[in-house]
Amino acid sequence: MPTTHHTTALKGGRRAGPTAPPPPSRTPFGRCAERVAGFLSVHRTRLWVALCFSISLALGLQQWSAGKLGGFDLGIFDQAIRNYSGFRLPRSELKSTHHGFPADFSVLGDHFSPVLALLAPLYWIWDDPRVLLIAQAALFAAGVPVVRRIAESCFQSAPPPVVARAANVAGAAYALGWPLMAASRRGFHEVAFAVPLLLLLLERGMRRRYGAVLVYAGLLCCTKEDLGLVVGVYGAVLAHRSRRGGVKSRAGVATGAALFVLGPAATIVTIKWLLPMMGGAPGFYWSYHQLGPDFGAALLKAVTEPWVLFGVATAPPVKITLIMWLFGTLLFLPLGSATVWCALPLVAERVLSETSNHWTVMYHYDAFLWPILLTAGVEVSGRLHRRSRTGSHGNRRSGGIRGIRGNPRGRGNRRPSWAVRWWGPGAGLLTLVIAVPFGLFVLPHPGYWTPDSPTRALREAAGMIPDGASAEVDNIIAPHLTARGPVVLADTVPRGADYVLLQFGVVSFPFTSVSQERQYSGFLLEHGYRRVWERDQVMLLRREAEFPITPEGPAAGPESNPAPEGTAPRTGMSIFRG
Repeated sequence: MPTTHHTTALKGGRRAGPTAPPPPSRTPFGRCAERVAGFLSVHRTRLWVALCFSISLALGLQQWSAGKLGGFDLGIFDQAIRNYSGFRLPRSELKSTHHGFPADFSVLGDHFSPVLALLAPLYWIWDDPRVLLIAQAALFAAGVPVVRRIAESCFQSAPPPVVARAANVAGAAYALGWPLMAASRRGFHEVAFAVPLLLLLLERGMRRRYGAVLVYAGLLCCTKEDLGLVVGVYGAVLAHRSRRGGVKSRAGVATGAALFVLGPAATIVTIKWLLPMMGGAPGFYWSYHQLGPDFGAALLKAVTEPWVLFGVATAPPVKITLIMWLFGTLLFLPLGSATVWCALPLVAERVLSETSNHWTVMYHYDAFLWPILLTAGVEVSGRLHRRSRTGSHGNRRSGGIRGIRGNPRGRGNRRPSWAVRWWGPGAGLLTLVIAVPFGLFVLPHPGYWTPDSPTRALREAAGMIPDGASAEVDNIIAPHLTARGPVVLADTVPRGADYVLLQFGVVSFPFTSVSQERQYSGFLLEHGYRRVWERDQVMLLRREAEFPITPEGPAAGPESNPAPEGTAPRTGMSIFRG
């Protein structure tokens, strides 16, 4: 369709010439506004990239500064990727010691994420956990131009000004998306790679670049073991959309069929063989006992008693609230696109789980869904725009399907409804509004950057621990010590570390009460440790005995039985209540 400034019109039987551009403003303010508008027009992609990076990084650094990021999980990733940078297996003492894994355990046995090795060179530049916060912000920001290309593809038949507006709204909604803000406030996770890779997978599929689709699908399978299921569902969607004739379509069907088979196969192979090979415990994260003791039993129950799935997925009601929130924040636009089926494995994992942390929107889990939901929403917005144009100008070839796409009764000249024209932009606006309480509101407040007294005391005490000394520490201070020596989590089982650093003002993971923390410190003082510093309910102990402490509980070793600690009381609630 021709652009606005080349459009001609019939006036008195004659064709008018091109519309002249508006004259330049003569006022200083007008000239300044024109320069700003021109700059934004040329550099809008870079500006949204910079904004997404800045906000994501600022939220992460704010949590670091305030002492809200702990050994679980930032310290685990820091230890693992630091080992990668030294050309070693990605081992983490924080993870293996606390959960009772063997000494040769690597985090590849916890979640299969070899793609994290790509971040190892960053530690050659700056050996600090905060480098992971920078990397995650950069990876999130890398999705902005991809989202804009997705919007341009979905609105490709629209006039150029409409395409530009759609790309801007989609880029803004992504850059300020509440899932990215929630993930940024929780430190670093594998989702940093999952977000741009999912976007690239979907965008390359739209452009029919099937070789690139296979590459990004393979990288997703190396990001987290369950993403192979997402790849498989996307393969089915791609094959369905490519079922019409033509060379490109046949290639799309073949690519989709390959992904449909290979994606789930990668997940099965990883869980059944690769994770145990790296020291993982079979069934370590299985939290679906209402369906059966293992995947096979759960699958059988899903086939023979499908109503059980519905009952588990809707009880407690907080799960329904979660689903309504995920789709309602985009005004349910994603439900109109087949792409939304790619979210099914990730949503099912959470609503069928017994772990209440999976039902909240305050962790990083929603960021895995964000590329899928946003892409589906943009696809439906583009379709609604095409239908609104059809409704305004009659039945065109692009909208000749009966029903909402056209009007078989000859009422095609009726003006499209307000809802059809503003549904997509409304979803983008709602996303921007939600971004305020999820992150934008807290960024400028100094109080959210300032650690409390116990956290400051923990940091002061951590500075007294010599470099290279082994330490058993509170979860909050663990990432501040991982670059200086071997660090494990204080968790009621004595490890014989040179130093032990504890706090007693609040319940700190994985302790369940302050009294339990005090009992543990009392046990250490009676078995070879001496108090060397104490302030603001923070205590630093040093081991004085020449012999190691004998633990009074299970320790890591070849005969250990690794198991997660479960969900602590009153967690996983956030803005929802179970």
